[in-house]
Amino acid sequence: MKSLEIISIPVTDQQVAKEFYLKIGFNIIVEAPFQGGSSWIQMSLPDAQTSITLVNWFPEMPAGSVRGLVIKCDDLDKEIEELTAKGVVVAPADKTPWGRFASVKDPDGNTLSLHEK
Repeated sequence: MKSLEIISIPVTDQQVAKEFYLKIGFNIIVEAPFQGGSSWIQMSLPDAQTSITLVNWFPEMPAGSVRGLVIKCDDLDKEIEELTAKGVVVAPADKTPWGRFASVKDPDGNTLSLHEK
């Protein structure tokens, strides 16, 4: 094994979720028809090796169930300011011995942690 390649993010409405992830800085890698009327929507942050896919076909992964997905930031305060300016709600940053964290929830409630060392 070499690295994590794709992380599935369970969502209700793929198009609404896609717009949210575009707003916070993700880019579309692939958007194509998939099984059962769904789409394969694969996205990543610029220069990232790991991507996400917005899924709605895993019954054992209910929309909004992701917690603990951590996104590295060089300047957390700048990210919070930019996201807030775009209308994204960002929780206040917490300081821990291993860095600062601020959380963001997508439209389904999946929680992403922004992290600065």
